[in-house]
Amino acid sequence: MADEGGTWASIKSNWRVVLLVLIVLASVFALFSPTLAPSSAAGGEDGAAAESGGITNLQYGIELSGGTRIQAPLVGVHATGVDIPNGTDTSTVRQQVADGLENASTEDIAVRYPGEYGDITQRTTVVEVRTTNVTAAQLESALTAAGYAPENTYNRVSDVTQSTAVTVLRQKVNEAGLSGGTVSTVGGDVIVVEVPNANQTAVRDLIESRGQVLIQAYHQNESGAYVRTTVMDAEDLRQVGNARRLPGENTGAEVSVVVAEESAQEVQQGFVDTGLAQEGGTRCTYEENPNGTEPCILVVQDQQVLNSFGVESGLAQPMRTGEWADNPRFRLTTRNLSTAQEVAINLRAGALPTQLDLDSDSMLYVDPSQSDRFKTDSLIAGIAAVLAVSGVVFARYRRVEVAGPMIVTALSEVVILMGAAAALGYPIDLSVIAGFVAAIGTGVDDLIIIADEVMSEGEVNSRRVFQSRFRKAFWVIGAAAATTIVALSPLAVLSLGQLRGFAIFTILGVLVGVLVTRPAYGDILRSLLTGEH
Repeated sequence: MADEGGTWASIKSNWRVVLLVLIVLASVFALFSPTLAPSSAAGGEDGAAAESGGITNLQYGIELSGGTRIQAPLVGVHATGVDIPNGTDTSTVRQQVADGLENASTEDIAVRYPGEYGDITQRTTVVEVRTTNVTAAQLESALTAAGYAPENTYNRVSDVTQSTAVTVLRQKVNEAGLSGGTVSTVGGDVIVVEVPNANQTAVRDLIESRGQVLIQAYHQNESGAYVRTTVMDAEDLRQVGNARRLPGENTGAEVSVVVAEESAQEVQQGFVDTGLAQEGGTRCTYEENPNGTEPCILVVQDQQVLNSFGVESGLAQPMRTGEWADNPRFRLTTRNLSTAQEVAINLRAGALPTQLDLDSDSMLYVDPSQSDRFKTDSLIAGIAAVLAVSGVVFARYRRVEVAGPMIVTALSEVVILMGAAAALGYPIDLSVIAGFVAAIGTGVDDLIIIADEVMSEGEVNSRRVFQSRFRKAFWVIGAAAATTIVALSPLAVLSLGQLRGFAIFTILGVLVGVLVTRPAYGDILRSLLTGEH
């Protein structure tokens, strides 16, 4: 019983060391436990794409896994606080604004009234132009000429448009099966798309177009001229199937879709009104004879006709009788499987509100072999940092009982930070590794302050003397930690790309040091210097 009491008293006296050991064990579990292994690569909160770290649960960013990063702003400008009278038809406003701009049409202009689309944060009317070669000053002039004075104009798209674009791009990346791909914003108005293990061409082809898919009827109007009438778009669909090759030797493919119940009647009426649902169906010769064909269905993506086909009698009959709306299913055919896959992705994800302003400087591709070199160089840099710090510490104190625990305690911080990264699924990139190295440096620096303060005033012969000197050192460490956290907080909060990862893990290292490792080292040093356990 006496031994048990002594053990319990020792644990209570050194509870900070026990806490450090438990946290290190939890970090090792997070690093290596198969139960916490990511089922698929995922991105961190700042949007960095990631891939699995092999035997550990760490995930790597673009620099350490290879892949493509595309960073570009969205095309457009917008004005807020536009003085448009309530009830004004948006099509009228769009036409008036377009008349005042040389490089924009009504299709490029959006008008959004307060609270529209469920955005309760929007309290003023917004007019947005989503095309190139239009500046905020030109938009302001066009609005003023139309009699609508704006409060502010901006050379970027609105927050709602940006948020919509991020959502659509994420959906596109996911639907395309690009594992680990992520989409985020940097600097407030720049979109960043990162995909590990993917080349530039594949990623650019996916995100470059707006992906607006329309199902149009190509038919004659009352005067006999051929026109296009949109009968269905992505918003009319409830379900989009996978692309599959047509049976037989035909190289074509199809995508099955289910029309939303609330849109079925309108779509059905569109087929009837445009002549697509005539008795016996229609025979389409759009490609061979566009000015002499029966009504056709056109699959149009970003104003480009991907395919044209007629309506089978089996579809036309229920359209005419009104039965089709009870089971509104439809098949879109394309010339090949790759086109069908692209159509399916865009139908599921929806259309981008505007395009990305891409150029050669927008893209970064890291070859996997280069990323392997980055990993090796990062490991060498980490080992070199540890050896350098260890050498300086041993040269200064020449006492193993002081320097040894100092190095071990500092390295435990790195283990804890790596465990946190694995548990959070935060991708490790070069900036995060820089944060780890900074944690080693600042950690050992603080431990040296503790050792110097405790040992500089002579022999430590009691717990009371040690605690008095330790508190003085800890006040210095706490003030330095607070300064570091305040200085790096803006980088951690703002969307500043890779700087954010460095700031987050440096701050996390400082907090772990002040709250866990520095007090634990104090207990270890007290036990070694006073002999009290």
